[in-house]
Amino acid sequence: MKFTLRHSRALAATLVAILVTGSMLATTGSGASATGRTPDTTSQHGSTVGAKPTIVMVHGAWADASGWQQEVGELTDKGYPVIAPANPLRGLSSDAAYLRSILETIPGPVVLVGHSYGGAVMTNAATDLPNVKALVYVAAFAPDAHEPVAQLVQQFPGTLVTEDALDARPYPLPDGTSGVDLYLKASIFRDAFAGDLPRSTTTVMHASQRPFSLAAFTEPSGEPAWKTVPSWYLLATADKTIPPAAQEFMAKRAGAKIVRVRSSHVALQSHPRETLALIENAIRSIR
Repeated sequence: MKFTLRHSRALAATLVAILVTGSMLATTGSGASATGRTPDTTSQHGSTVGAKPTIVMVHGAWADASGWQQEVGELTDKGYPVIAPANPLRGLSSDAAYLRSILETIPGPVVLVGHSYGGAVMTNAATDLPNVKALVYVAAFAPDAHEPVAQLVQQFPGTLVTEDALDARPYPLPDGTSGVDLYLKASIFRDAFAGDLPRSTTTVMHASQRPFSLAAFTEPSGEPAWKTVPSWYLLATADKTIPPAAQEFMAKRAGAKIVRVRSSHVALQSHPRETLALIENAIRSIR
């Protein structure tokens, strides 16, 4: 069906009706006081008093938000609001700005959880945001100011994600120039990324991997949120993407509470129990 101006006006009218109705309910519903106003359930900072924190999960490179499936299901069953947005994977500053725009719409406390490159994104996005109460890194980057994630990989031995492991493909930029997307090759994907998952699973993961822009890999980080926000770190000791030594260095520098698990890079998928336990430890700390 063609979307015409008439449809647009009808949609606008419908939205106005919904907003008006919602406003009337807010002043006449069962929760209203004798003055016609709803009781104030928020603090002066906009946080809902007694509300469960929202858990925001940020995926990393060559992946999407479906990697959090088991954690999202269990946390939702326990009554926690959960958001697992799509990480653009275009550039660290722009990805962080996108995540920050989401965080700024959440009225109550937030526990941020990041995997892999998603850790770098949340490290930048959460700086000086008062509603972010905890950071949980899952085999993730926790860069300091001016550090690109590429430097943290190359600084420590043990990664299989070398230049030879990557396919580079150009993509167009709005200014008419080209960027470069990086993909993990099929020959190395399982060994480097997800060696403790079934081969049938990693075959699908490789085929559906989201590209990681070279710009995101090499862009220096901004001022990190972990300097002021309490942090937790799930350290994957069998990781062949981010070397365990690099994870140890970042976690200790951030003052994070560290839990070690013998896992590949995708601990969120191969060790969901341990991942959930660490998230719940962070949740308990803000009550």
